[in-house]
Amino acid sequence: MKVSLKKKKIKNDRFSLYIEYYKGHYVDNNGVNKYNRDFEYLKLYPLQNPKTAQEKKETKEIFSLAEQILALRQADIIKGKFNIKNSNKSKTSFLEYYSKLKEDRYESKGNYDNWDAAYKHLERYCSPTITLADIDEDFVKGFKKHLDKEAKTKGGTPLSQNSKYTYFNKLRAALREAFNEGYIDTNVVKSVKGFEQGESTREYLTYSELQAMATANCKYPVMKNAFLFSCLTGLRWSDINKMIWSEVRDEDNGSRVIFRQKKTDGLEYLYISEQARDLLGKRENESDRVFTGLKYGAHFNAEILRWCMRAGITKHITFHSARHTNAVLLLENGADIYTVSKRLGHKELRTTEIYAKIIDAKMKEAANIIPNLEL
Repeated sequence: MKVSLKKKKIKNDRFSLYIEYYKGHYVDNNGVNKYNRDFEYLKLYPLQNPKTAQEKKETKEIFSLAEQILALRQADIIKGKFNIKNSNKSKTSFLEYYSKLKEDRYESKGNYDNWDAAYKHLERYCSPTITLADIDEDFVKGFKKHLDKEAKTKGGTPLSQNSKYTYFNKLRAALREAFNEGYIDTNVVKSVKGFEQGESTREYLTYSELQAMATANCKYPVMKNAFLFSCLTGLRWSDINKMIWSEVRDEDNGSRVIFRQKKTDGLEYLYISEQARDLLGKRENESDRVFTGLKYGAHFNAEILRWCMRAGITKHITFHSARHTNAVLLLENGADIYTVSKRLGHKELRTTEIYAKIIDAKMKEAANIIPNLEL
């Protein structure tokens, strides 16, 4: 592998510096010669034509820093080639390393919150002086036991099964990444079994309840339209919130939304009903958000509950309940489970099968098989 420093011209009379990892070339199925290359952009932007003494000094310093980074990357390649262990990496503070991985996930709201919650339990479990070199199988088993027997929620109650499952999996993910990046030389989580995932209640609205919500007053019309749109399409909050008009296609045979799921990064082509399209309103500029002014927070969540109360619904409904509602209504009205799974963007069919248990018609019939008693 050849590792070299490259630059390309960008706006404002500057270069963007990056490292190219050249891995050779190959011929694809069409007989075309292709280069096998990866790139690491350094976020360093020196001037193309520095004029003043200060500009020349800063430009020289930027190139010097880039050359130092290049030397480190070349050293890493050599160490990997000859199986030389990088002892400095293993001396990294475990909590600092975990915190870095956590911050890398800041843009993913739900995932970041889970990483952050797990971090708080890790802080209580281990000393801040623990390094990655100190992490072994006993450390992993100890944290699992801590979650199972000692860890508490903010309210002082034991963790739920799903919380244990989630927090332990964040530790496993962090240590797998540390192993892959060469911070530790053993995959210490490989032989430690995780928690079984608990089956949580999926709150949803029936058709009559959804009708009541549609006619009830909501303080924030944009939130009402977005919630009802989610009920009719199954889209997540994150995908609805970031939706822009270029993702909405009005075609001869109906409308659909073409978007990349924020959670899975999968590209989706979702046909939507005429009523769902009407909830989007009049088309605006292609780069404009469809649901302008939509916000996430405790205030908006509380308004959903007040909106439910006005509709005569006492269930604890959240915005995500709209997605559950869509799945249940589709299955109840004859959609097959594979189609529902595809529409919801599930990677595994077993995720969708949970909804099938909710509407099991045979179980409903069985409830009324036994004749009434004379009481």
